[in-house]
Amino acid sequence: MSLSRRNLAVLLALTPGVGGKTVVRVLARNDLLSRTPDDFLALSEETLREEYRLNAKAARALAGSTPASVQEIRDTERRMDELGVTLVTAADAHFPSRIEAMDPDPPGILFLYGNRRLLDAATFCVLSSRNTSLAGLDEIERLVEEGVLRSEVPVCGHDTPEYQRAAVVPLRWGAPRILVLDRGLFQALGPDLRQEPFRAARLWRYEFDPRTDLVVSPFRPGARFVGINNKVRDRLIASLSDRIDGVELSDGGNMEALARLALKAGRPVRVCDRSLNYRELARAGAAVLKS
Repeated sequence: MSLSRRNLAVLLALTPGVGGKTVVRVLARNDLLSRTPDDFLALSEETLREEYRLNAKAARALAGSTPASVQEIRDTERRMDELGVTLVTAADAHFPSRIEAMDPDPPGILFLYGNRRLLDAATFCVLSSRNTSLAGLDEIERLVEEGVLRSEVPVCGHDTPEYQRAAVVPLRWGAPRILVLDRGLFQALGPDLRQEPFRAARLWRYEFDPRTDLVVSPFRPGARFVGINNKVRDRLIASLSDRIDGVELSDGGNMEALARLALKAGRPVRVCDRSLNYRELARAGAAVLKS
């Protein structure tokens, strides 16, 4: 097999049940014991669980690694390199520091396609729970436009009405945006990574422009959407944002939890008084936006 340390980091990061901290912990232990990647993959499932504190699912998958699965990792790296996609693992020095500063268990890997300089820009996101009212959708649009006109870069998703209302605003102004996916790059942008990921965006721009925008995915390039991906995407959107604005946050819902996580990390949070729980969030440190 003869894996490099980099190959192993990618293999670990793409293994179900392995998060960013686990990737770093495994690589650090291998360095401490002078254990090569091939030596690591030769370990038993029991040893992987006991020595590296891997959960049963991850240990079973790694103990069953074959030359074919290793070759798949190499092929993935090569294909992404040809398309101009950057693979960043949690063990890399250039893994976005914003994520680690907010998320106690960051993704193990990120696939980055497009304008990576946006990761150094001032960023923000506008979050709102599912089934946001029409007035709330208008408020999302207003807040994103406000940020764009201050030269801030919005971070958003692509496949809910709330995120789509945010994602089209920069297109109208020819401004950049960061799109975080809940699936693989090929599933959202097509096999050549050229298509805009949702219909409304194509009214403004026919093809995705990697010179302007950045797309981020924590999932394998060909991975389809599954239900749990929503929370991973939302958490990554919040983690990549210097400021979080909330419009209609459901009491006890995921978006409210992200606002509280951001406050705990010391990030500015603003919440619209359209949220029934805005007073509680204000007591936790959020600023109140008048609708």
